[in-house]
Amino acid sequence: MRVLRCGSDAVLVEAGDAERARRLHDALRAAAPAGVVELVPAARTVLVRYDPGVTDWQRLTTAVTALPLAEALPGATAGVPTDAGAVLIPVRYDGPDLAEVAALTGLTVRQVVERHTAAHYRVAFCGFAPGFAYLTGLDPVLRVPRRAEPRTRVPAGAVAVADEYTGVYPRPSPGGWRLLGSTALTLWDTAADPPTRLLPGTSVRFVETD
Repeated sequence: MRVLRCGSDAVLVEAGDAERARRLHDALRAAAPAGVVELVPAARTVLVRYDPGVTDWQRLTTAVTALPLAEALPGATAGVPTDAGAVLIPVRYDGPDLAEVAALTGLTVRQVVERHTAAHYRVAFCGFAPGFAYLTGLDPVLRVPRRAEPRTRVPAGAVAVADEYTGVYPRPSPGGWRLLGSTALTLWDTAADPPTRLLPGTSVRFVETD
């Protein structure tokens, strides 16, 4: 790992890959060093904000690099637990890119749906737009590239895949992911606390619905 100073109250930890970033985030959540006030995980990094009145970046760097990381889960590079507390997202699989994803992967449409609903996902990090969660755990066969030409508007609730991730568009926005279907479940609500159901570390399952 490499730790970079980030302003006067944060360090950016470069973990090297997505799995190591996940394990570092888990370790920091379980045993945060003194002074840590916020953790922001990303694809291969974790930003650690701290209170300069409690610690400094040198002491924090020492504490972070000394943290023991849990071993990767066997057979699951995404580190997704199969717990009973997962957020269940009902999906109607009728997306405009479903047939194209089937063609790209050599599967039937039914097999795409079955593989997408069979996996156990985990929120690795949030980004792109408020409430947009990047979920790891996608079946490797379903890893397809983004569209060559992004759509100018993707509707809220669209369930999509791109590269190693799957996700749900929380609000209408442009987007280049391939759309498998849609959900009526509200995942971003500014009146709620927190406004999103999909915080980093949350387990997620997709359930097919009519």
